[in-house]
Amino acid sequence: MNYTTIRDFAKDSFIEKKSEFIGYIAPVKTNEEAVDFINRIKSENRKAKHNVYAYILRDNNITRYSDDGEPQGTAGMPVLDVLLKEGLTDVCVVVTRYFGGILLGGGGLVRAYSHACKLAVDAAVKMEMYECFEVTLKFDYSLYGKIEYSLPEFDIKMLSDEFSDSVTLNLLVKSDFYQKLEDKLNDITNGKISISKSKLKYGDFVDN
Repeated sequence: MNYTTIRDFAKDSFIEKKSEFIGYIAPVKTNEEAVDFINRIKSENRKAKHNVYAYILRDNNITRYSDDGEPQGTAGMPVLDVLLKEGLTDVCVVVTRYFGGILLGGGGLVRAYSHACKLAVDAAVKMEMYECFEVTLKFDYSLYGKIEYSLPEFDIKMLSDEFSDSVTLNLLVKSDFYQKLEDKLNDITNGKISISKSKLKYGDFVDN
């Protein structure tokens, strides 16, 4: 099954009635990584009034959030809702609020925390992760034209190529396409190609 996550840490911020809201987002794979990220952001913002967080993990289907002192339901849950609507997993968001002295009310808080989370999400580079194999192809130069023409048919992602005594291509192939690709390459080259693959893994198929 494919899933969507983010590539790297990102952040963005805005001001609402003199309160600054800073959204931080990071990729995490375990509960420990999420807690470490939350604690790091809290440590960097010790003077902030609130450090609200939410995170979603594929491992054990873990979902956590905290209002961190804001009225119940006005902060952590709105942040989590944004992550769910964006279809993200293996991510953690912390929204830091530096209080500006003006109360926003329940609805205002929900909108502010949601907006800060969305800003952080939009600042991040998303990755579409699919079950796949990393595949290495080695073949003679005379076969390059046939192979290059055939590869796009299988929705591959090229990782690298090397042209020396022979041609070596490293690519990602979605697991659903692998056997068809192998059969096609053996057919068009009459078996004169070396094909090796990694263990099943998840790979990013978004080009950025």
